[in-house]
Amino acid sequence: MKIENIKDVFFDLDHTLWDFDKNSKITFEKIFAQNHPEVAIDDFIKHYIPINQSCWKLYQYDKITHQQLRYDRLKLSFDALGYMISDSEIDFISQEYIDLLAEHNHLFDGTLEILDYLGGKYKLHLITNGFAQVQDKKLKNANLNAYFSTITNSEMAGVKKPNPIIFEYALDLAAAKKENSIMIGDSIEADVLGALEFGIDAIYFNENHQAVDSNIKQINHLLELKNYL
Repeated sequence: MKIENIKDVFFDLDHTLWDFDKNSKITFEKIFAQNHPEVAIDDFIKHYIPINQSCWKLYQYDKITHQQLRYDRLKLSFDALGYMISDSEIDFISQEYIDLLAEHNHLFDGTLEILDYLGGKYKLHLITNGFAQVQDKKLKNANLNAYFSTITNSEMAGVKKPNPIIFEYALDLAAAKKENSIMIGDSIEADVLGALEFGIDAIYFNENHQAVDSNIKQINHLLELKNYL
């Protein structure tokens, strides 16, 4: 069923348009090949993905700092792997990871097609909790900048999704109204419930087919947005 009266479409970036897990794995492969070739990348990633998600959730609610996030997600992953590594090596890998991550820009299937499709009908925007410097590089290197009228990151807003202040900041920047806006993202808590509680509609990008409330609008592939918009 098409959603009426929408004029402004807000997207999340990581795990929604930009394939964070794929790009992250490629980045670690490059770093480990040069510095820690004995680390089995698949074993490391198996631990890193859930640990990184847990750390981001803590960061999202200001329970850890930016620097703690960067350190903890690596330290805890190496600990889970049983791999001994010094703090200085972790700091080096952390910085290399940030420097190299945006060099790899795999997008989810259908990203450019759906942005081309929606861009002819709506104003498109981004709301991201990611670090501004890194997100800017991703957008530039993936040739996504031209699609978006405004880009809101948590550093600009001073808070992170699902805090209502970041949604208010994004709407003000876009000169958009709640009743004419919709949010699309991969996080039920940060993107979907955050938007709904703020008062704008939302669609969950449920690529992994997670069980969710049947009342929540969801898609499993980006091109399924054509069913709603």
